[in-house]
Amino acid sequence: MIPARVRTGAPLALVLAALSGCSSHWGCTDTAAERGEAGVRVQVEDVYGQRLGVTAEIVDWRLRPHPQAPSEGDEVHFRYRFDGAGRTSGPTVDACAVDKDRVALGCQAVYAPGARHEPDGALTGEVWLAVEHPGQVAGVLLIPNDQSYRRPSCKQDIKDGGGTHPPKPAGTGDQL
Repeated sequence: MIPARVRTGAPLALVLAALSGCSSHWGCTDTAAERGEAGVRVQVEDVYGQRLGVTAEIVDWRLRPHPQAPSEGDEVHFRYRFDGAGRTSGPTVDACAVDKDRVALGCQAVYAPGARHEPDGALTGEVWLAVEHPGQVAGVLLIPNDQSYRRPSCKQDIKDGGGTHPPKPAGTGDQL
């Protein structure tokens, strides 16, 4: 027979263990944000769908051989711009070359912090993107979800991980 004092203390010990993070994975959940609507000009949003006050835009794009590897054929060369982003910290968004049906032919992350600072405060950059069928490219679109927010997942850190994460990065074949 278990003494009454031990029986009444057991639930309290379990509660304390759960609150301290020593329980199991019961309290840790991972969710992914919904992918926002892709466009040539987008308002960047955090994992909760809130706008960050940053606009990302594809300034122009064209197909042409990369100057360092002209024999490899055409690549997608595009320029992008972030307005409202910080010089040392800022969002990262996916940019995708798409066909006429908005199916991604290739994607690459573009970073506000790695871009050049312009006199008007904008951050600009350019990217060369190799795609398998460059002749099918009808445009370049940005996905508004900030990909820079990387908190640990439950699998990586059961105690402190979890929560809402950016959507899976866009890739070839994704319908945008």
